Amino acid sequence: MRKMTWVKSANSELWACSQCAWAFKPSGPPLGNSLDEMMQNFERQRDKEFASHVCAEHRRPRAKSAKTNPEFAADPTIKLSREPH
Repeated sequence: MRKMTWVKSANSELWACSQCAWAFKPSGPPLGNSLDEMMQNFERQRDKEFASHVCAEHRRPRAKSAKTNPEFAADPTIKLSREPH
């Protein structure tokens, strides 16, 4: 079950989906006549967009591996094995 989570990084802080790469990016400043009204409008827009997003349309990038990235294959500290685990 997906959840909306608060994500902090070096570049930003935002609301995102726990299951995919969707992140809430408001199209402009919150609208309203008071701080309370602006917060309610922001939360309403965020919640509506989260509820309507489709995780399959926001796939997370796959992790790089030695097979798909020559940079990893050239690293002598990474051991590649064709033997079963």
